[in-house]
Amino acid sequence: MSALNSLLPMKPNQNRVIIENLSPRLTEELYIKKAIGERTTFTADILSDGHDVMLARLLWRSAKARAWNFVPMHPAENDQWSATLSLDEVGMYEYAVEAWIDAPLTWHHGTLRKLDDGQFPKSEFLEGAHYLIQMPVKAKALKSRAEKWASILTEGNFEECSALIRSSGFYDFLKANPAKQFVATTSSFRLRVERTKAMYSTWYEFFPRSASKVSGQHGTFKDCEALLPRVADLGFDTLYFPPVHPIGEVNRKGKNNATQAEKGDVGSPWGIGSLHGGHRSLHPDLGSEIEFKSLVDKAHSLGIEIAMDFALQAAPDHPWVKSHPQWFKWRPDGTVQYAENPPKKYQDILPIYFETEDWNNLWTELLNTALYWVEEFGIRVFRVDNPHTKPFHFWGWLIREVQAKHPDVLFLAEAFTRPKIMAQLAKQGFTQSYSYFTWRTSKEELQDYIVELTRGEGKDFFRANFWPNTPDINPWQLQGANESMHKLRYALAATLSSNVGVYGPVYEFLESAAVPGREEYWDSEKYEVRHWDWESQTGMMHIYKAINAARKRFKALQQTNNIAFLGIDNDQLIAYRKWSDCGSSEVIVVVSLDPNYKQVGTLQLPENERLRVTDGVTGDSYHWSGYTAYIELHPSLPFHIFNVERL
Repeated sequence: MSALNSLLPMKPNQNRVIIENLSPRLTEELYIKKAIGERTTFTADILSDGHDVMLARLLWRSAKARAWNFVPMHPAENDQWSATLSLDEVGMYEYAVEAWIDAPLTWHHGTLRKLDDGQFPKSEFLEGAHYLIQMPVKAKALKSRAEKWASILTEGNFEECSALIRSSGFYDFLKANPAKQFVATTSSFRLRVERTKAMYSTWYEFFPRSASKVSGQHGTFKDCEALLPRVADLGFDTLYFPPVHPIGEVNRKGKNNATQAEKGDVGSPWGIGSLHGGHRSLHPDLGSEIEFKSLVDKAHSLGIEIAMDFALQAAPDHPWVKSHPQWFKWRPDGTVQYAENPPKKYQDILPIYFETEDWNNLWTELLNTALYWVEEFGIRVFRVDNPHTKPFHFWGWLIREVQAKHPDVLFLAEAFTRPKIMAQLAKQGFTQSYSYFTWRTSKEELQDYIVELTRGEGKDFFRANFWPNTPDINPWQLQGANESMHKLRYALAATLSSNVGVYGPVYEFLESAAVPGREEYWDSEKYEVRHWDWESQTGMMHIYKAINAARKRFKALQQTNNIAFLGIDNDQLIAYRKWSDCGSSEVIVVVSLDPNYKQVGTLQLPENERLRVTDGVTGDSYHWSGYTAYIELHPSLPFHIFNVERL
């Protein structure tokens, strides 16, 4: 973006106004991200020589608009100015900061001081009249008012002039009709506003092929459709499926990632492509396109969106390998290097060769594949597999192209990788990202990580989605863990972050047997069909319902960044306060990190307050008064979610 030259009537060598450190912002090519209605406070250091009065404003417009809107900026300490903006329509926007010296307001300030000093500033009255006559107003009524006031100042009656200058209406008129001098304007930067689900979503994952209620039978889309009421009842609004495409037969993996598949082994869904088709095909054992569309529509009617896996890789027998061999990197011996992430080996998966000279056709095919699921089936959410192993600029291009046609499409990055790579993917446009929450277990680790996410640079473009587990990750703390550990980890994930997900049903059924020495599941669904008792109810399922209901009820839990940790004299208890942007909702959450024993502590409140707090799960109410409150938590219910009312 270029500087806003139309707003820069600057004479050479007369730049008296300096604007620095505009925040938040990325580069002129990248963009920050906010959700509908989310308040963003913009700040900039604005200064000038001398003591002249300055004004500043935040300029903004839709990327499709020509005219600029503005929000006045207000000075704070140390020459920092700020303005808050909230936008209510999805789309791309531009913003900039403009500041100037205002001669009439400088005159007004100086004249008031002389009047307060008891002086009769006759010359200043005449100077004010001159400013009013030159006032840049076009409306006839405003011009008439300016001329009337100029006449009063020209006549110079002390009492009349003094009363006029001291009136709030006079000052408001000068401020509303600025006479700009020495205008400085930043370059424009970009802000993308996304729908509410970008900031607040509750994900549940299961494997469609394990959806059958009949043991030993491959699940279908119809089986998945029958499970939708269960997912809705648990309070989830996004249902994520691992890939639903045909699975390769060449180098297919067996159970528990065995290199050789046995007869009847179904393989990994991430080994995409076979004689039955590729990325625009559905696995024949799951069902037809009509049945998949029915599933998507039924889910939507229950308030659930189906999130598809977008995994850009291929099985050795994927149709692309024959039709577009140049999209894969062939070795001198005529083979293709399969995917590896030592010590993990994926003999059933071929990486796509993004450095191919045919990259333009490759990129077009991948874009059209994403658009196919959006336009033919109404998919609006993608979970992207391993995006950090593909070029950053490819993702920036693909996301931009998809959202240009369908602005409401969201992308979740499955990128458990280095922090700056995760941040770069977010800068390129990913709506949400998997996070390090899975491995943050102690009070200090959790607090430090949340401060990093909500106070660091990433708070304006990186949205973390907290998952206690995934099909790839059976974390140490859950291996062999009791139900209380599962409860407290979900409570932490769902209240620290407004975006949360869980891989079930292993989570609610406490299935945590691990591959020895690894954070992986034994008898993993990645390699076999599992049978679950979909009719049973567990304690963890009741926790899902209660926490997800609280998230829907309390707007404070529908955002991540408004959080402050509270002191509590027990390292096994973590406490924090969250609040909504508008201030209408406030909660205090306390979670025990001990799944085995009762924990008690004294909670430190930030002020001497009288509060009524109501537990969002049990409904129990308490009155707190003063600076402290007694907390007691048991393994059976290792957390409180208190709705706060001030008395």
